[in-house]
Amino acid sequence: MSRKPSISFEFFPPKTEEGKNKLGRVCMALADMRPAFFSVTFGAGGTTQQGSLATVLSIQQLGQPVAPHLSCVGTSCAQLKEILLSYREHGIRRLVALRGDLPSGMGQYGELRYASQLVEFIREQTGDWFHIEVAAYPEIHPQASNPQSDLENFVRKIKSGANSAITQYLFSSDAYFRFIDDTQKLGVNVPIVPGIMPITNSHQILRFSENCGADIPRWIKQRLQSYGDDMESIREFSFEVVSNLCAQLLRGGAPGLHFYTLNKSEATLKICKELISQQLNIN
Repeated sequence: MSRKPSISFEFFPPKTEEGKNKLGRVCMALADMRPAFFSVTFGAGGTTQQGSLATVLSIQQLGQPVAPHLSCVGTSCAQLKEILLSYREHGIRRLVALRGDLPSGMGQYGELRYASQLVEFIREQTGDWFHIEVAAYPEIHPQASNPQSDLENFVRKIKSGANSAITQYLFSSDAYFRFIDDTQKLGVNVPIVPGIMPITNSHQILRFSENCGADIPRWIKQRLQSYGDDMESIREFSFEVVSNLCAQLLRGGAPGLHFYTLNKSEATLKICKELISQQLNIN
């Protein structure tokens, strides 16, 4: 009997009091979907680390499961130990372990340079206390030298002790399922959950995708650009595209969906409710 697909949501730490209050409301609205966890992004080099902890604890205080991101680039082993101890003391049981990007102005990567090393470090320090998620790139990491080395790097993270993975957001179910086939041939059998980005602003998604290497199919890009500033048409088209993608992924056997919410709930909730109406069993 197959397991019910999981659902999870990503937040970033808000910087203002208004943003914190809004995030609390967004969190409770999305909590109706009974997510496996809410993940919270992490700022390396001290940029938003305190905000990350505060956001993690605020979600926990709302009675919701939370998974902090932890990146090794720009973070010393001593800092990582301190963060791991703090999360363990607060009863956090899940982490998203990432290499991360070097913060602007920092010239050194730190003691750990790769996510696989971070996973090993977490296991050395905490044993099996944490369920560890890692990142996956079905459309190839933008800094990878070639597709094969990128696959091998992913496998290395899993073999270092990761329990499961979340992909960069994508708009192609074919790319996701090809990645699953390729990783299974290399002996990977952990759950790999596709990342989903609801589109609410065409200029924003085009900019994000260029920066992170996520591919937007030409036909989607052309349609978005054709709407100009017609936000209603953008929202309607984007809802149809992303809902259909989610349905294809779930029907094809994806173990769940991870939504990059940008600290908003409306578009994500609409997609989730559409999937439930199609009896795709995410709630």
